[in-house]
Amino acid sequence: MLEHDMTRDAEALLGGSADQSGATRRTALKAALGVGYAAAAAPLMAQTAIRTPSDGLTVGEVMIDVNGFKMPAYRAAPAGKTGLPVVLVLSEIFGVHEYIADTARRFAKAGYLAIAPELFVRQGDAQSYGEVAKLISEVVSKVPDAQVLGDLDATVKWAAANGGDTSKLGITGFCWGGRQVWLYTAHNPAVKAGVAWYGRLVGQQNELTPKNPIDVAAQLNGPVLGLYGAADTGIPLDTVDKMKSALAAGNAAAKASTFVVYPDAPHAFHADYRPSFRKEPAEDGWKRALAWFKQHGVG
Repeated sequence: MLEHDMTRDAEALLGGSADQSGATRRTALKAALGVGYAAAAAPLMAQTAIRTPSDGLTVGEVMIDVNGFKMPAYRAAPAGKTGLPVVLVLSEIFGVHEYIADTARRFAKAGYLAIAPELFVRQGDAQSYGEVAKLISEVVSKVPDAQVLGDLDATVKWAAANGGDTSKLGITGFCWGGRQVWLYTAHNPAVKAGVAWYGRLVGQQNELTPKNPIDVAAQLNGPVLGLYGAADTGIPLDTVDKMKSALAAGNAAAKASTFVVYPDAPHAFHADYRPSFRKEPAEDGWKRALAWFKQHGVG
């Protein structure tokens, strides 16, 4: 059984306040416990949802200082180890719920310090929304890319001070987080490699999102592996082709980037807790992600 009741109990424990401090406390508790799926992610698929045990790991909530703001994050790492390669794990629009926490634990089992920061926390509690459209309009669409880049810089700094070797820095993300993988890999010279799962490549430019991945494709600091689905109705294949062309005209890291497009896979094919999950592409993509990081010095 999925953990609907545990999520509801966590929210009840902290109260139903809609103010920022209440949202922060609810999100922090969920991240700390590694329980609860975002309400808007329903329907949930108990039969395919993966639960990675935390034995042998140090897991749970950490608070990362971002210029005086305390940002909650979920951290998973091999217990008692230091000098670990670092992987930033960026969520979908639903924030750091159980699926993202579990993904971090999977990386920790593979020997990484994995950190999943709550990048929406200033704008609201993404996990409490029951409607995707409302979640996007009231929270996700209000998150500036510049804020995300700064939060990730602070996360890298935290990792360096807490057992991570940031000379071996990788980043991965899903959907919304997949888009941010491209942007952050172009932003931070320390990034050795990225893995972007079905992140949007083109889009409107505005004050909050002044550039899209295709605009920074030529200036990547590390190569990116793009894992996409041919049946993804939200990311047309012609945009993947345009991104390939932009990468081919870019620097060495851009030229070393590559795409794997799974023929029948929809959006969110790695999300094992959702009906969109496709076992074979998800497992193949995971193996490719681990191999990509090792190939490019993150491991």
